[in-house]
Parts: sequence; structure tokens; C-alpha cells
Amino acid sequence: MEQDTKTSLYIVPTPIGNLEDITLRALNILKAVDVVLAEDTRKSGILLKHYQISRPLQSYHMHNEHKLVESLVKRMQEGQKLALVSDAGTPAISDPGFLLVRECLKEGLKVECLPGATAFVPALVKSGLPADRFIFEGFLPHKKGRKTRLEKLAEEERTIILYESPHRLLKALQQFKDFFGGERQASVSRELTKVFEETVTDSLDELITYFSEKTVKGEIVIVIEGKK
Repeated sequence: MEQDTKTSLYIVPTPIGNLEDITLRALNILKAVDVVLAEDTRKSGILLKHYQISRPLQSYHMHNEHKLVESLVKRMQEGQKLALVSDAGTPAISDPGFLLVRECLKEGLKVECLPGATAFVPALVKSGLPADRFIFEGFLPHKKGRKTRLEKLAEEERTIILYESPHRLLKALQQFKDFFGGERQASVSRELTKVFEETVTDSLDELITYFSEKTVKGEIVIVIEGKK
């Protein structure tokens, strides 16, 4: 596969668990670029090593992206081709990437985003809840603004998709019950594409009971039925 000579930045989705969930095109791009920008170079290094890809890795994450954007754009203007990956899934979806893409477009640099893995799509499809109209909220604020956001979501008629950490799952489900009602249908997916993958769809009341009796690990996607 020939690399597009006009493209400066490639947004490359990576597997959310199973390393086989990467496209042939993504592998070819990672082999061809000058540098791979990685949210965590250790995790991305495992992926590259698995596929015998030897390219320079550079750390690019939420704590340094503001400092690096200008220098990275300059390198691309000088002819370097970069690939951006996150720890798992598609960069810029609840992960760093937006700032760099925006600056590239502002400077007239071509950005190409490859299709690929992202956690909320399989979670939505597996939930059994309506998938024709939905909103993706990512991670809700932990404190400031959370109540206001939940009040607005309580009136949302489309299916709602959220990310949550395992240690906050029960607290989040209880808050959803308080704002949406315990009878509202919802789905919790965890460890997607991994050995212990699990998706449970039930009322918020039943989900609270179910997850209060077990230890929860892995990344969490919550899908909630819209208001009828």
C-alpha cells in the first residue's frame, strides 16, 4: 500500500482489547510514518512489537499536548508524516487528538482518520436499546456541572452513551436512578473484546443490585434508554 504523499497526520484507531482488531491499512500506515505519537508509549509499544513494527514512538497525552502542538505542526510542515494513536480505540474520542487535528487544519495540513475500533459502538449495538438516534457524552464531570448535565439528560429522548470507570460504576448507576428513575432500561458493557467481556441489560434498579454483588474491573460503557 502506498502512503498518501499529501497527508501529514494519520489518526489511527487501535484495538480496545483484542490485538487482532486492527486493520491492515492501519498496520501499513504505522510502518510507513516517521513518528508514532502515543498516549502511552509502553502500551503502544506492545502493539507495535506484536506486529513487528519498528518506528519511533513519542509521548503525546492530555498533560503535554498543549506544549507539543506547535512543534509537531512545524515538523509536519517540514515534511514529516505522523501517526496519532491512543491507548485503545479512536484518538480524540474521549482521548487527546482534537487540538492537534484542529491546528493541522488551521495550517492547511491534510489529516486523514482511518476507520476502526471504538468502544461505544459495540456497546450500543449489544445493548438492545435503540441505535438509530443516540448521543455520546463520554465521561461526565465528576463534580462541577455533573448535576446540571444529568438534569438535561433526564429529558433526552435519544439513547444516551457514557463512559465510566469501574470504581465509580455503582455511584453512577445510583445517580442515574435518582435522575431518570429506577425503571429506566440501561446496559453496562465492560472488558469489550477481551476474555471476560460482559454486557448486562436491565432496569437501573436491577443493574444496581447486580453490580453491587460483584467486583467490577475493566473499562465501562453505559448505554441508557432515552425518555419515552
